[in-house]
Amino acid sequence: MFSSLCCRFMLFCGLLGYFGAPAAAQSRYEGRELIQRVQDDLQRVRAQGARSQKELERVDNARKHLSDVDRNLAKGKFDKDRVNEAIDDVKNVVENNTLEPADRDALSTDLADLRIFRERRGH
Repeated sequence: MFSSLCCRFMLFCGLLGYFGAPAAAQSRYEGRELIQRVQDDLQRVRAQGARSQKELERVDNARKHLSDVDRNLAKGKFDKDRVNEAIDDVKNVVENNTLEPADRDALSTDLADLRIFRERRGH
C-alpha cells in the first residue's frame, strides 16, 4: 500500500514538473517577447525625433523600466511593481508625447497587452 502510494506521488510530481515547467518557461518567453515589441515601438518613436527634451525623457524612462522588467524575467522573476512603473511610463508617452497616429495606436495596443500580462502573471 505504502509503495503504491509513493509511486503514484512520484508519478504525479514527475508529470507536474514535465507539464508545469514548460508553461512557466513559455510565459516568461512570451513576456520577454512582449517587452521587446514595446521596446521596438518606443525606439521607433524616439528615432522619428521628439519635439522636446521632455518627450525624449519620457521615452527613455519607459525604455529603462521595460529593460528592468526584461532583466527580471530573464532571471525567472516577476516584479509587479516594476511592470506597473513600465506601464505608467508607456502611458505617459501615449498621453503626453506628440506621436504619429500609427505609433499612438501601436503603443496603446502595447499598453493593453502589458496590462493583460501583469494580470496573468501577477495573480
